[in-house]
Amino acid sequence: ELVVRFDYGSVVPWVSRREDGRLELIAGPDRLILDTAVPLHGENLRTFGDFTLAAGQVVTFTLTWTPSFRPYPARFDADAAMAEAARGWEEWSGQFTPRGEWDATVLRSLLTLKALAHFETGGIVAAATTSLPEQIGGARNWDYRYCWLRDATLTLYALMQSGFLDEAAKWRSWLVRAVAGKPENLQIMYGVAGERRLTEYEVPWLSGYEASAPVRVGNAAHGQRQLDVYGEVIDAFYAGRRLGLSPDASSWALECKLVAHLETIWDQPDDGIWEMRGPQRHFTHSKVMAWVAFDRIVRSAEEYGLDGPVAHWKTVRDRIHADICRQGFDAKLGSFVQSYGSDQCDASLLMIALVGFLPAADPRVVGTVAAIERQLLRDGFVLRYDTGPGADGLPPGEGAFLACSFWLADNYVLQGRIEEARALFGRLVALSNDVGLLAEEYDPVKRRLTGNFPQAFSHLALIGTAHNLLEVAGPARQRSAQTSATR
Repeated sequence: ELVVRFDYGSVVPWVSRREDGRLELIAGPDRLILDTAVPLHGENLRTFGDFTLAAGQVVTFTLTWTPSFRPYPARFDADAAMAEAARGWEEWSGQFTPRGEWDATVLRSLLTLKALAHFETGGIVAAATTSLPEQIGGARNWDYRYCWLRDATLTLYALMQSGFLDEAAKWRSWLVRAVAGKPENLQIMYGVAGERRLTEYEVPWLSGYEASAPVRVGNAAHGQRQLDVYGEVIDAFYAGRRLGLSPDASSWALECKLVAHLETIWDQPDDGIWEMRGPQRHFTHSKVMAWVAFDRIVRSAEEYGLDGPVAHWKTVRDRIHADICRQGFDAKLGSFVQSYGSDQCDASLLMIALVGFLPAADPRVVGTVAAIERQLLRDGFVLRYDTGPGADGLPPGEGAFLACSFWLADNYVLQGRIEEARALFGRLVALSNDVGLLAEEYDPVKRRLTGNFPQAFSHLALIGTAHNLLEVAGPARQRSAQTSATR
């Protein structure tokens, strides 16, 4: 049975049989072509085919999409196409650099990243889906079919440390193109080709996955101010240099402009890493990543002989560091807090040690990790933050965030708690489905994956933790290297 509805299920196509026997389904700009030897018939705006298979028999169905205004495509050999695709994936996988214990798991995640990458632009979408709910029946349903700058550094580490230099170079090139322009126009996310207008709207005629409404297309977060993306972008360029990517002639001038603009806004409130839809705040993680931007541009200048006002950048870096330690740390709680003046815990604070803001053994970091363990663990997995009433402008409730759980394992590695890190990593990997894929979140009550799927952020975090556990200078170890910044 085949039921085709274009435009998110709202448009019934015009169906006709071509002279060559293929079925053509057209509506507006879209055309599908169904090719099969099975006799077909239509009934109630659906297409049916009845057939019986014996052991060893094969029946092929080929469904091809083309723009409706393009010439009618020629037939192709489905078996040959499948064989060619298999060869391509096998050849690509053959570039993988084996590391040890979790090679199969890491390669599965790398294959996922490759599948989420656009073959022409090099952009890697956050997930292949929209509106799969973070909580079944809930309203936290977002469109993740876009490219987030936040994934940039971890993507470069994951690809380059695994032997995939071409994909890393394509991703860096995509990044340069996407963020080009005025630094004040930097977005947190872009379309797969670098598109900027990602207008969000709801699709009310769809009930949503397991009645989880609304279904959304587009993402309004593209217009938010999230200061952490400046740190992620500058860190990605620094990581590219450190990992051996060929220099990009335009990137240094771009980086200098970005930090010059960041200097004028780092002390302003923003929407934060979790893209909250309530009032803006002075999120501690956002300030930490602003510090990362200045720290990494200083490192790039000093380590690679690049020209810039290094002394001034160091002054700004140290000023941000002092501000965070003064306003983002609560001495009574013994931990850093979600935002200045709050008493809330937040899993993004796990990045403090991972990016080298403070050593993992610093009592303030140890206290923060302990607070997250006390307040945000559910069945051993990490929530992003308390999503209770009024927390973020949305109805309460979501699952444990898998990337944050991997970050906790990374902190364990840096603190020397290796057995705890290995145990947590093993439990996280065990959440994968039958083909090794992870979603964004996990519901510890219903014991199921939730959120968009498969999720690049989860697989990037998995690769990073595997590398950290294998002690191959993984991203946590490299990003947390000591700096000359004030401690």
